[in-house]
Amino acid sequence: MSTKELEGKKALVTGATSGIGRSIAVKLAEAGATVYLTGRRAELGKETVELIEQAGGTGHFIVSDVASVDDVRKLAEEVGEVDVLVNNAGIFPFSPTPEQSLDGYQQVFDVNVRGTYFLTAALAPAMVARGRGSIVNVSSIAAVIGTPVGSVYNASKAAMDALTRSWAVEFGPAGVRVNSVAPGPIHTDAAVEGAGEMFTAITELTALKRTGAPEEIAEAVLFLASEKSSYITGSVITADGGYVAS
Repeated sequence: MSTKELEGKKALVTGATSGIGRSIAVKLAEAGATVYLTGRRAELGKETVELIEQAGGTGHFIVSDVASVDDVRKLAEEVGEVDVLVNNAGIFPFSPTPEQSLDGYQQVFDVNVRGTYFLTAALAPAMVARGRGSIVNVSSIAAVIGTPVGSVYNASKAAMDALTRSWAVEFGPAGVRVNSVAPGPIHTDAAVEGAGEMFTAITELTALKRTGAPEEIAEAVLFLASEKSSYITGSVITADGGYVAS
């Protein structure tokens, strides 16, 4: 039997109470990692831990809102050193630019960018000191495509990819790798409800003519978290069924 890719490793996954984040947490646990997961909804977090345990893994849930800098700092202190950090938490309200509220704009950047930034800032130094670690940011193909009502969300995801490249250069000399996974249309309740008809339209434009499953994104994240991708850093892995290519 082959050794599990993340045996003996410790991972933190944000936004892991449902959808892609939940699948990532379960997948990393299946690969042998002890997974700490976080989100705002305690009951859903408990469900994710139960799924991890059913898969034979070990999971711990911490209630935290990455939109709060105080919560981010407390989370980093409670979890401590990690081998793998997956910045998955994100929100995607859509609005035409003239109708975009200031509060809504701020919330998107607080969750999608600021939370990612300061959690990474808190946890990366220990990775650097140990000379190893993998950080995976879950961005989106929205970073490279234009949509009529997604300007703020798209900009936030482009910022995540820019952080990926900068952090890869900043932390790379110490052996810490940083990459992004950019999903296309992935079938989650939040995506279907949030995007509505636009979600269906995007699906039809993929080369594979189907939506992706959260588990398919989790596989890409596992690859980047493991030593199988040991010479990959500063990259954005597009997992979109061929949407961008089409």
